[in-house]
Amino acid sequence: MLHKSQIFFWLLVSFLSGILVASVFNVGSTFVYIGLIAALGLVAVFGYQRNFNRSMLLAGFLLAIFLFGAIRFNSAKLGNDRLDVFTDLKVGDKNIEVTVNGYVDSESADRGNRQELVVRAKEVVAGDRTVVVNDRVLVTTGSFPKFNYGDMVLAKGALEKPQNLGEFDYAAYLKKEGIRTTMFYPEIVGSDKHFDTLMYHSIGFFEGTKIGLYKKIFWLKNNFENAINKSVSEPNASFINGILLGSRQNISDDLKEAFNETGTTHILAISGYNIMIISWAVLMGLIVFFKRRTAFWLSVMVIFLFVILTGASASVVRAAVMGLLLLFANGYGRLYNPKNSIILAGATMVWLNPFALVFDIGFQLSFVAVLGLMYLYPRVDNKLKKAPKFGNLKEIFLMTLSAQVAVAPLLIYYFKNFPLVSLPANVLILPFLPAAMFAGFISGLAGMVFLPLGQFAGWFAWAMTTYQIKVVELFAGIL
Repeated sequence: MLHKSQIFFWLLVSFLSGILVASVFNVGSTFVYIGLIAALGLVAVFGYQRNFNRSMLLAGFLLAIFLFGAIRFNSAKLGNDRLDVFTDLKVGDKNIEVTVNGYVDSESADRGNRQELVVRAKEVVAGDRTVVVNDRVLVTTGSFPKFNYGDMVLAKGALEKPQNLGEFDYAAYLKKEGIRTTMFYPEIVGSDKHFDTLMYHSIGFFEGTKIGLYKKIFWLKNNFENAINKSVSEPNASFINGILLGSRQNISDDLKEAFNETGTTHILAISGYNIMIISWAVLMGLIVFFKRRTAFWLSVMVIFLFVILTGASASVVRAAVMGLLLLFANGYGRLYNPKNSIILAGATMVWLNPFALVFDIGFQLSFVAVLGLMYLYPRVDNKLKKAPKFGNLKEIFLMTLSAQVAVAPLLIYYFKNFPLVSLPANVLILPFLPAAMFAGFISGLAGMVFLPLGQFAGWFAWAMTTYQIKVVELFAGIL
């Protein structure tokens, strides 16, 4: 007989399985209706018998929850926004242009000769018709002028549905960010006066507060990045900004290629994997100086500050939640049933954003990495318990190895290669990644206050990142 916690676990697994199947295959309404009838039949037949069959009753509930997951995904995928009325409008072969009024709702993505803006549309003007909306649009425009979060945008152009790129479901990929429409190279005008009017009519108190808060967060992030650039020489500064902030635009093409050839590209992206490594390493380092619970709360503060400095994007916040669960399990002793806590957090995130399970690489990395750290690491550590510790180096090394092995299938799938040098390169680099990130973190913070102090801390960051860059270049040269 299954325990209640085990039943809860399998119900969550069924829900996630329903999301997964609906993400990969087209689960039609006919299949859902037939499945629901079968599930209700199992529950009705085996639930009302005096000596009811628990296994068949559970099977009925698992099937119902599975289908509920599929329904949740389909409802998100097929859902519409108010911009759909103005999308792909044509007269003959000519697109009909509309004017979208709104504000930049995230950091602009620099793509070389162009930039991509996520615009929170608040109004759409088509001819003499004005419609109030609250939807996100991906706007592709020229590289200048640069747009920042919160900037008012009046974009005049044609709204289009995103087109899939070969086998890649680009439309679903954008939907995970709440984006269902695109606009290519529209005429863009900014107007502070109109922004004041728009703020008054379309943006409420809480949304206005959010805009003001995120403006300060991105201002802080930009100042932090500039402090690192002034405190550490290149290419190390760009590397540090990559592993800390996900800013890769200033990293040279040769260095990017070296990371790609050695299977270490994931280091340059803000992902759940990086946050898993940081959360565990910070906790293990602080435990040396503080009691476990004190170290836990200090680690929480570090992760919270890290999330703010990276811009508090949805993917980073989701990864941080997984990291905090890992911290809680190890900061307060092992949870009674950690797997239920992890899968509940994952199921909650997927309920809020059904596209995250299949189309959010960061979510997948964070989920798999935390499983590797919770289940693979203790076994590896037990096998090598007689090996010398060298302070916390052994623990960090085994932690890195466990997480790397866990996420290896995902890295192979997404980056399409897993060179023979990948495992040794990662093992040589990743144990020192938390220290390099911490030194770069201190350098940026100190540099914002007093530049010479930031440059002093930056020397340590430079030394550690030089080692990591040289390892990558060495292994890339072997290929």
